[in-house]
Amino acid sequence: MSDPLPKTVQEYIDETPNWQDGTRVADVPMTAMQWRIWMLATAGKFFEGLVVFMTGVALPLIVLEFQLDPARKGMVSAATLAGILVGATALGGLSDRVGRKSIFILEMALFVAFLVVVTMSDDFAWLVVGLFGVGLALGCDYPTAHLVISESIPSGVRGRLVLGAFGFQALGALVGTALGFLILKSDRSIADWRMMYATAIGPAVLVTVGRFFIPQSGHWLVAQGRIAEAERETAKLLHRQPAYPARIRLRLPHSGHNAGAHKSRTGYARLFDARNRRATILASAPWFLQDLATYGIGIFTPTILASTLGGSTGGPARNLADVIHADMYAAKGAAFLDVLLLVGIVGAVLLADRVGRICLQVLGFLGCAAGLFLAALSVHFDGTVKMVCLFAGFMLFNFMTNLGPNAMTYLIAGEVFPTGIRGMGAGFAASFAKIGAVLTAFLFPILLKDIGVDTLLYGLVAASLAGALITWRFGIETAGVNLETVGSGSRPDD
Repeated sequence: MSDPLPKTVQEYIDETPNWQDGTRVADVPMTAMQWRIWMLATAGKFFEGLVVFMTGVALPLIVLEFQLDPARKGMVSAATLAGILVGATALGGLSDRVGRKSIFILEMALFVAFLVVVTMSDDFAWLVVGLFGVGLALGCDYPTAHLVISESIPSGVRGRLVLGAFGFQALGALVGTALGFLILKSDRSIADWRMMYATAIGPAVLVTVGRFFIPQSGHWLVAQGRIAEAERETAKLLHRQPAYPARIRLRLPHSGHNAGAHKSRTGYARLFDARNRRATILASAPWFLQDLATYGIGIFTPTILASTLGGSTGGPARNLADVIHADMYAAKGAAFLDVLLLVGIVGAVLLADRVGRICLQVLGFLGCAAGLFLAALSVHFDGTVKMVCLFAGFMLFNFMTNLGPNAMTYLIAGEVFPTGIRGMGAGFAASFAKIGAVLTAFLFPILLKDIGVDTLLYGLVAASLAGALITWRFGIETAGVNLETVGSGSRPDD
């Protein structure tokens, strides 16, 4: 049998086998290894949703135990997000240097270690350090998990599978809120918040072990010029019974343009050169504006519900019984609203590869603005109208944010940069976005007290409208685009 003609990594991944009579199959069949990679990558998003949104339920108990004033309460809320901000840049970009697999393992090991610190912390300083470290690991996961998935699967289903993994953030948010409620209901102790965070330790250990048993990214190995290793790892990725392809022979995409260019220039300045500036703006600015609203609303939904509908979930002057009662009441409302996050991500999975990323992101931002505006109006009403406006507004926001910007910003950031700087670009975008999340998480408790719910929500309406405008102005459509063509000399949307 003659040697097969050499192909690129993505051409092998996208190749469809033939039936014995020569008929081509309709879709590219995913291998068991590709599905394993996908499932292990979903864990990081699940844990992010679990930990970050669980904080909204745990926070009143933390406030009571450590007797926190609004500023220190904001520090607790923002610590994990600040860690995500640093981790996305400081660690996420390392996957371009030492490989996707190594960082994929490291981030989950760090997550486990710092979760232990959180659950064991006996003073405010150690609690903040632990939460920051948890965020550091989750921030690293933003670019790395996306790249591990997108560089391992067929181009035609990339949007659906990356968003499917991202959807586990919404599932984690729902599970985190539900777990918080169940723990409060069964134990009713001031230490319940420790148990909430501890629930993630065991599953995270299993995920860490599982990540040792996946192949290295063939795309990354080719970009490093390590062709023989790339052939071996791609063979592991595409292992099937019966074997297809029988043998893998790789060639450089576009005559090696990407590999050479990426090795010669890897500094952050490259993100802002003429070739990549538009991609950097598209990946970073709308994500920043989206995070202003999503994390503020997500973390403080219980607080907003309690303060708007009556009562307060925090404050050292309250006794334990009152705090837990108000916390459980708000957690039930938050869990109900979190269901809409799941519905939204299902819509994104179904439409991203059909309608396109840019269209969904613009429409999603506009829908978020409408939902927040409706929630802000609730402050001016009483009784049933107040409750209907508040819940309808938050329901619309949660649905539209996951249908549009919360999902699309994550997807786009991992697709618009060339292979050699894809981790760095996606990491920078995630880190820049988390500046907005940190600002919101830290300032929300203070602003809720000083300017009120309605003014705060009107500000987030303006941020959502700005996100729609920037997306429309700098849009680059990446639906179905072969990642090896990104940065090859033509724009993905040309």
